[in-house]
Amino acid sequence: MILTTTENQKDLPRYFTRVFDMAKGMQRGRLDFVLPDGRRFRADGAEPGYVAELQIHNADIFARLIREGDLGFCDAYLDGWWSTPDLQAFMDLVHDGNDEMYDGFPGMGLVRAYERMRFWLQSNSKRQAKKNISYHYDLGNDFYALWLDDTMTYSSALFEPGQNSMEQAQIAKYASMVDQMGAKPGDHILEIGCGWGGFAEYAAKERGLRVTGLTISEEQFKYAKERIEKAGLSDLVTFKLQDYRDEKGTYDGIASIEMFEAVGEKYWPVYFNTLRERLKPGKNATLQIITVQDRRWEVYKRGVDFIQKYIFPGGMLPSPGALKAEVEKAGLTVARHIEFGESYSQTLRRWHDTFNEKWDDVASLGFDDRFRRMWNFYLTSCAATFHSGNCDVTQITVTKPA
Repeated sequence: MILTTTENQKDLPRYFTRVFDMAKGMQRGRLDFVLPDGRRFRADGAEPGYVAELQIHNADIFARLIREGDLGFCDAYLDGWWSTPDLQAFMDLVHDGNDEMYDGFPGMGLVRAYERMRFWLQSNSKRQAKKNISYHYDLGNDFYALWLDDTMTYSSALFEPGQNSMEQAQIAKYASMVDQMGAKPGDHILEIGCGWGGFAEYAAKERGLRVTGLTISEEQFKYAKERIEKAGLSDLVTFKLQDYRDEKGTYDGIASIEMFEAVGEKYWPVYFNTLRERLKPGKNATLQIITVQDRRWEVYKRGVDFIQKYIFPGGMLPSPGALKAEVEKAGLTVARHIEFGESYSQTLRRWHDTFNEKWDDVASLGFDDRFRRMWNFYLTSCAATFHSGNCDVTQITVTKPA
C-alpha cells in the first residue's frame, strides 16, 4: 500500500510529517519514504522527473534533518541511518530544481556557524594547505589507480561529440588547455597543482613544451617523477614539492587544473597575484575551475557542505562573477572561457561506476564501508550537481598585459 498523506497515521517518527510535507513541495520528481515498520509514503512533485526511494533505518533521521539540515542528512547516510537502492537517482532528484527547499531548514544557522568556524580553522595557510591536500590526495596512489583511467587524471574530462573513451576525453581536456593558453613548442610553462603528472607528460611529449610542475602532495610528487622518468621526458619536465606561493621566475604560460578549488577564498588574491607575477608580459594562464551559480553563491558561501567537511577541507568554489572580479583585481584580463559541466557529470558517473566495480580491491587497501558510503555520496552528488547546472566547470584564460 502506498500512502500519500500522513493524516490518520499513528506512531510516525518524530518530524516525519514535517519533512514529508516539505518533500511534497518538490518542483519535480517522485520520492518514496519507506519507514522502519514497512509503511511506504509517496511524495510527488508538481512535474514529472526523477524517481527515487529512501529506506529509513533510524527513525530519528527526520529530527536530525530538521535540526541539522543538509549536512546532518549527509552525516546520517554515512552513519547508516538511511539508504537507497539508487543513490545517483536520489541525487539527480534532489538537484533537479529541488535543492533550494533544503536551504531554509530550521537549525541550519547554528550548524553552519559551527561548521564554518571549523572550516576557517582549516584555511589554507602554507602549513595547513599541505595538511588539507594530504587529507585527500595522500590516500595512496594505489587507491586512485584502481578507478581512474590510465592517464591518472583526477579532474573533469572533456567529452567531444561521439567520444566514449575516458582516456581520450582526458587527453582532449589537456589539448584544450594548451590551445587556450596559446603555448608553442619550446615554451616553458608552469603547472600549479600537477597531480600525477598527466598534463605535464602530454604537454612535453605531444606539444614540445617545457614544464615545471608544482605539488604539495608527497604521494603525487613521487608518482609524477617516476612517470616522467619512465617516459624519458626528464629533460623537459621538472616537478617540485613546493607551495605555489614560493615559486620564483617567469613563464611563457601557466596551467592550473582544478587546483583553485583548494586555495580557499581568503587566498584568492594571493593566487591571482602569483599568476600575474609568474607570467611574462602578454602571456596567458589557462585555469580549469569548478564554479557555483552566481545566484546560489551567497547561500553556498555561508555554509560548509559535505565536500568541504569530508572530501576537500579548506576548499571553496567561486561563482563566475566572483572569479571574474578576482581576475580583474589582480590586473589581469579574461581572454576567453569555455564551459563543459555535462562532461564533468559524465566523468563523475564513470568514476562512481568504476569505484564500485573495484570495491573489493579498494577494501583490500584497508578502506571500510563508511569510507565507501562517503565516496559514493561525494561522486553521485557532484554528478547530479553538474547535470542540473548548479555547478559548472570552466577553462578560463587570463592574460597579463604586455
